[in-house]
Amino acid sequence: MDKGFWITFGASVLAGVVTTGGILAIRRFETWARQNTTYFACFAAGVLVAVSFMHIVPKSFAMNARAPAYLFAGYLLMHVFNRFLTAYVCDKPQTADYALGLVPLVGIGVHSFLDGVIYSISFSVSMFTGALVALGMVLHEFPEGIVTYALLVRSGFTERRSFVLAFLAAAVTTPLGALVSYPFISRIGQPLLGSLLALSAGALIYVGATHLLPRAEREPRRFSLVALAAGVLVALGVVLSKG
Repeated sequence: MDKGFWITFGASVLAGVVTTGGILAIRRFETWARQNTTYFACFAAGVLVAVSFMHIVPKSFAMNARAPAYLFAGYLLMHVFNRFLTAYVCDKPQTADYALGLVPLVGIGVHSFLDGVIYSISFSVSMFTGALVALGMVLHEFPEGIVTYALLVRSGFTERRSFVLAFLAAAVTTPLGALVSYPFISRIGQPLLGSLLALSAGALIYVGATHLLPRAEREPRRFSLVALAAGVLVALGVVLSKG
């Protein structure tokens, strides 16, 4: 494998490590994790939204004239996927049985696998694009680990089994997605790569603006806007320094 593969795989492994950190944090330091997960979510949302609009979207538009349609499709697909989870999982009572823990677990597993695919796409475009995506994606893995573990415990799984299942579904699947997808994505032409990048941008905008921020707003913290602004400023600083 080439250097690009190892950088992509390394970034996805780092994401898995951060997810594991979130799982360990909620398991061992529950109060601290619940109090600070909003800050992680806001900072990650700021990075993802700013990076998407300032770099990834323009890059994809330059690579493929039909990229706007793929951008919308990426956002819409993520919306439909999360609406499915909401309709069949989130409206259930807290006394739900094991099945209600396994359904979101499968959804999170698929989502994390697709995160690995997004790493492959972004690093195939350029190392700079991949690094920008990784900056926001890695940060959003921490609250994802917390949520995954909490859902399983609430559904009746033991703490030990919840840890193992959350680790496999939310942490291991990201490097697996990168490992499986990179050999194919790294060989495709620029127009198709541009369309995939636009799809990824739509997904990233959804994760940042529609998934992370509303969750943070439901659990407001005193400095959540500061965390969001910091994420935006960090992303803008990196993007503008390149330009």
